[in-house]
Amino acid sequence: MTETNLDKPNTLERYDGFDSDMMEPNNTITIVRKNQRDFLSEKAHVDYHDYRKKFLTYLLKMGKNPNKAKGYSPYTVCQTGHRTARFDLWVWENRGGYKTPPDLEDAKAYMEQVAFRDVTESTKGKTLGALKRYSKWLQHKFNRDEWEFSWNFQSGGNNNAPRDFLTKPERRKIRQAALGKDGTPNYGTEDLLEADPNSWKFTSLVWTSLDAGLRPVEVGNARVSWCDPENSILRIPREDSSKNEGNWTVGLTDRTATALERWIDERENHERYEGTDKLWLTRHGNRYGSNELRRILTDLCERAGIPHENRQMSWYSIRHSVGTHMTKERDLAATQAQLRHQSVETTIKYDNVPVEDRQDALDNMG
Repeated sequence: MTETNLDKPNTLERYDGFDSDMMEPNNTITIVRKNQRDFLSEKAHVDYHDYRKKFLTYLLKMGKNPNKAKGYSPYTVCQTGHRTARFDLWVWENRGGYKTPPDLEDAKAYMEQVAFRDVTESTKGKTLGALKRYSKWLQHKFNRDEWEFSWNFQSGGNNNAPRDFLTKPERRKIRQAALGKDGTPNYGTEDLLEADPNSWKFTSLVWTSLDAGLRPVEVGNARVSWCDPENSILRIPREDSSKNEGNWTVGLTDRTATALERWIDERENHERYEGTDKLWLTRHGNRYGSNELRRILTDLCERAGIPHENRQMSWYSIRHSVGTHMTKERDLAATQAQLRHQSVETTIKYDNVPVEDRQDALDNMG
């Protein structure tokens, strides 16, 4: 059985209110997963497809705050969709066959199994969070009671602070290494842009991320129209924001603004960028995503002599470094604005000023 037999699209890309540009490349919000389709009869597939479509659309449009019609980001919906789909399939396989919706006893039994798996607390916490979002929709749609769990796993692990971020010396080394990355790509290519040592492409991408703490999806979505190098700022409109919650003005250093200005002038000479406002594209003409950016950071670490083998290094390590050091240098309000957090609660995890620094501050305060 294939989804074309049912004449139903199997992602949310085609539905009103969903901007597929908000997703990372090669990442879509899948309605019914393949292993679920293999389990279901054709009639059950039709029924479950409609059920899931309503759930995922709810998450996108109003799941975060139904009273204000405020939804979750597409990335969060994608991840929640994957985790709740695994739960649904587990219910069918272990609790008597296909049914919708699941109940509290199903959720408790599944969560108990997850709790004793050999996975990180963060993984367990993300599963717990997904089930709570599922429960919230069942309340809204079917007037079901809220699911309550005895487990209390944290999706970020035991430490609320980012576990892996670049230190100040590492940031300086990464910035310096980015100057030499253009012209020596990781992969062999005949592309003149990738092979030009005087290009400003990677330098502008890395330096802008070091200043603005760009999320991977924001690197992929970045547009020339965001850039105001003359005033050393990025203006990210609501429709392009990763969280899609408001317009943001983000400060840049003067040297980053210069790199951006040089790159914007340079990109006009390359056919790859004809007809698009995208600021950076891969050598294949695609938007950057987490995997490509992780490879760039790994290469920069190796160029700079920064150990990374035993660290959970990702593009978010750059973002976390902005939050950690901005909070120490200024305050939470500055970090909240620079990282584009809607709520200060999200920013609090960066408030890790060492106790001795706080003691010095008290002495200085008198």
